[in-house]
Amino acid sequence: YVPPQIRRGQETLDDKKREELGRLKKMVNGLINRLSEPNLSSISGQMEELYMANSRKDMNDTLTDILMNACVTAVAMPARLMMEHVLLVSILHHNVGIEVGAHFLEAVVKKFDELCKSDAEGKECENLLALIAHLYNFHVVHCLLIFDILKKLVSTFTEKEIELILFLLKNVGFSLRKDDALALKELITEAQRKASTAEKKFQDQTRVRFMLETMLALRNNDMRKIPGYDPEPVERLRKLQRALVHSSGSGKDTQLRVSLESLLSADQVGRWWIVGSSWSGAPMISDTNSQAQQKLHVGKVSSKIMELARKQRMNTDIRRSIFCVLMTSEDFMDAFEKLLK
Repeated sequence: YVPPQIRRGQETLDDKKREELGRLKKMVNGLINRLSEPNLSSISGQMEELYMANSRKDMNDTLTDILMNACVTAVAMPARLMMEHVLLVSILHHNVGIEVGAHFLEAVVKKFDELCKSDAEGKECENLLALIAHLYNFHVVHCLLIFDILKKLVSTFTEKEIELILFLLKNVGFSLRKDDALALKELITEAQRKASTAEKKFQDQTRVRFMLETMLALRNNDMRKIPGYDPEPVERLRKLQRALVHSSGSGKDTQLRVSLESLLSADQVGRWWIVGSSWSGAPMISDTNSQAQQKLHVGKVSSKIMELARKQRMNTDIRRSIFCVLMTSEDFMDAFEKLLK
């Protein structure tokens, strides 16, 4: 049996399918081009209808491609435009299903990782980081990912990374403080340590000093010390989000609590954060190992118990193992220990 997703990849796209995808792309593009705060309600409604009428995979791929082309440019994108695009993703994430946000997030994080390694000159990294920051602002992703990215940037600690740290803290710093003050404190301590060891490396010390001052302002919850910080636009759009999300599940329960490492290695180990997308090729599921263990446990019990297991129709090794453990254990603690093994 070949799953549809792989089957589709094996076939070359026929003309009819290509035409359908072209038409879909045109419709989604038209909606995204008209996207603004006043008409967000009608556009998100039309996008939901498109999701109901087309395959999820086609819609996710099309939407992600169009948003990435619109938002990831060599010049800095206006913050308001960025927020509106991410807010649309967040509404679809809550109303249609979490795979919408998960697919977009994975594409953004992989592109960000790729560009960070390539030393690109433009503002693409900032734009991608803004997308991730707003995905966190609009409750698509958990603060775990933001802390992972900040730790990675602090560990590299070059001038480009300092710019990105400042950019991220300005966008989501106070939300991070609210969600996990202890992790933020640890991050600030680590950044201070890095700054003291890397003093000789930078000719221009003012950037590092400014970053440390920003971090201290965050720790002391002092918004006035951060120039250009304005939480009002995000708050206004959050209110709009609450109005547009149908279900009560607009809060923390639909947040993707996924780490940077998991997202980057999704192709190797599967996507455990999407129901039905975990994958048997994952390293923790090793068939040879589990079979050896099953044989080992079954070999220790008497033939009488094995006969009983057969009569009770325990027809697989794992069922027989569990049956034998339950039948031969001294007490509940012994059974618990053996079952864990």
